[in-house]
Amino acid sequence: MEKIRLSPSRVGDFTNCPALYKYRAIDQLPEAISLDAERGTLVHTILHDIFESSPENRNLATAQSLIPSRWKAQIVSKPELVDLVSNEKEWSDRVASLLSTYFTLEKPATFEPTHRELHVEMDLSDELYLHGYVDRLDIAPTGEVRIVDYKSGKSPKPGWEKKALFQLRIYALIYWRNAGVIPKMLQLIYLGNAQVIRSVPSSQDLIATEKKLVQIGNEISQSMATNIWPTKPSKLCDWCSFKPICPAHNP
Repeated sequence: MEKIRLSPSRVGDFTNCPALYKYRAIDQLPEAISLDAERGTLVHTILHDIFESSPENRNLATAQSLIPSRWKAQIVSKPELVDLVSNEKEWSDRVASLLSTYFTLEKPATFEPTHRELHVEMDLSDELYLHGYVDRLDIAPTGEVRIVDYKSGKSPKPGWEKKALFQLRIYALIYWRNAGVIPKMLQLIYLGNAQVIRSVPSSQDLIATEKKLVQIGNEISQSMATNIWPTKPSKLCDWCSFKPICPAHNP
């Protein structure tokens, strides 16, 4: 039997709605393009590329100057975006605004990232493969590790931070198991409302994360064996491409 491949995104899909996981990971059904996701991709690309500049040029002007070329490359990879973005100036202005927010939260001229878009992976068990892409991983001269993830949306409401941080705890778990070092800091940067969520993970946190992932893997295996994929209707359904075929909305 082929290993189950789990990433933070797929973990989120299954915990939010097992049926969504099936449509995406197993059936691999096509989805409508999300402009919010595409805007996030563009912002991520620019925040990645800004570090190609020398420190003195890692500023807002440089970041904003990258918008036209990076957007053009994104359109080349997805030509249908041309018809979906009706007002290109408004689109670019929104991206520029998110980038402006970033520079109020970090000073990229003052540090060198160790890794960008770092692929991390591990076998959690004989049946479960875990992987993901870390936006940025910084290792200080003294050895402390910081894992950073950019979000183009708004931060979660109070009480929901733990769920948001679970993604970074997965990355921290993989890094710990591979390198033997527990990251000192996990950091979520929300550009939608200029908020930063930080967490200092402990070994107990990461062991609990590992146990939770094993549980999720077992639940996915059970669903695959029985072909039972429960639906979990929520507000997220309004943004789901599969709503027209979902049994929760088509009894």
